[in-house]
Amino acid sequence: MKKILLIDDNEQDRMLYKRYLGKQSGHERFEITEASSGAEGVAMFRAQQPDCVLLDHNLLDTDGLTLLNDLKRLTPPDTLCVVMITGGGSESLAVRALNTGALDYLVKQQFDQELLYKTVVHAIEKNEWRQYMSRYHAQLQAVNQQLRESLEELTETRQQIQQANTQLTAANEEVRTRNQELRTTNEQLARTNADLDNFVYAASHDLRQPVHNLQGLFEELRRSATFHDPEASQMLRLMEESFSDLSTTITDLAAVVQAARPPGEQITEQVPLADLTADVLQTLRPQLQDAQANIQTDFSTLPEVEFVRSSLRTVLLNLVANAVKYRHPNRAAQVQLRSRRAGGYAVLEVQDNGLGLDLERHGAELFQLFRRFHPNAGEGTGVGLFLVNRLVQAEGGRVEVESVPEQGTTFRVFLPN
Repeated sequence: MKKILLIDDNEQDRMLYKRYLGKQSGHERFEITEASSGAEGVAMFRAQQPDCVLLDHNLLDTDGLTLLNDLKRLTPPDTLCVVMITGGGSESLAVRALNTGALDYLVKQQFDQELLYKTVVHAIEKNEWRQYMSRYHAQLQAVNQQLRESLEELTETRQQIQQANTQLTAANEEVRTRNQELRTTNEQLARTNADLDNFVYAASHDLRQPVHNLQGLFEELRRSATFHDPEASQMLRLMEESFSDLSTTITDLAAVVQAARPPGEQITEQVPLADLTADVLQTLRPQLQDAQANIQTDFSTLPEVEFVRSSLRTVLLNLVANAVKYRHPNRAAQVQLRSRRAGGYAVLEVQDNGLGLDLERHGAELFQLFRRFHPNAGEGTGVGLFLVNRLVQAEGGRVEVESVPEQGTTFRVFLPN
């Protein structure tokens, strides 16, 4: 129920207005309060915070325009709803009242019950709409500010991607060099290339849609938003170029990898965990020897799991490599690999006694791309755990983590079985 405050020193006029506004059957009813002076009106305005004020211009202790200014000082900008009523039809007074902040103007003896009701309802609706628009513009300004900040973050992210690409290029070159030196078998080389292709394809595919969404939002922003910053056009041009470069890179990368991928989905198979672990440990042999790591396995409870062999190899390779890479400097690295069944899942555990993680601090971003939590402990790009999580989730599984800083970490990979 809307609240109306009548400020008029004429009791008969107040009674008339109350009768007019109280007899509208079938319409919204009003809660009406009265004040017979300007001072009383100000006090009741503070106490009631009415939705609309019917204000008589000719009061004994003040005039309507002065009182209107007093009421404006009690409310936030563009939130005061006042309909000015006067005994004379002066056009100049009407203009002054509207310019001062009144939403409408009525002349005594020249309106009936219906006109008064419609004027009050229209003033209330106009004031509510004005407040809505004010909130909308404030939200729009906040969005514009967020977009400016997002542009800065996007620029920083692009630099990080470029750095990561440089690191990946260096890593690939090192892999090729090691492959030439070690003369690994054709089977090992084929599997390594397949794992790398799977990652690049997944990354390029998953990045494409967000980039397209950002481009669409950018085009809508450029079409509909108004920027007052003189450097806005330059920033928009740079942003458009960045989108174009990133989209082209992802598209080209996806096209190259797609051409090399075999048709159809990858096939799951029964993978012997002991054989797969031996393959992984052979691949990591230089790192294991350098760290003097002690690797213990126990697959007696569950010797085999059904999964895509190349994906499971990538999962195990990353978890064991991380366990060795982030070992504690004050003790020999101990890594335990176990398997078991639990609740319809095959569970593969990798436990170490390394540096550990602060999960309260880093748990939410543990599987995000390019996140590293021990930057001084060894080289890396922050891709490994992201890839592990994506490969497992793609087959309907999940990864759980337990960790204590300075004591070690346990990764549990749940595979549907």
